[in-house]
Amino acid sequence: MVTKEEIFKAVSTVIDPEVGFNLVEMGLIYDATCDENYNAKVIMTLSTKACPMHQLIVKWVEEAVMREIETVELVEVEVVWEPEWNISMATDEVKAKLSGAM
Repeated sequence: MVTKEEIFKAVSTVIDPEVGFNLVEMGLIYDATCDENYNAKVIMTLSTKACPMHQLIVKWVEEAVMREIETVELVEVEVVWEPEWNISMATDEVKAKLSGAM
């Protein structure tokens, strides 16, 4: 069975091109599951609803899970807007670097 941690690890290979951190560090990945048929689901958000790379980032997440976890047959990415993302959801390292850049 594929674990949430394995899926998060796979998604951590996806870097947000605007800030240079991976999506997991940014706190953009809310949950991940995989059923007995090896269909994975990733629930995530984006830093803003107006993100110009919305579709591309979703595609990157799908591709990362398929590439990194050979047993996964299908990946569904659900983008949600609640809870709304904010900087407090990021890791301490990301918060420190982004706060210094602001």
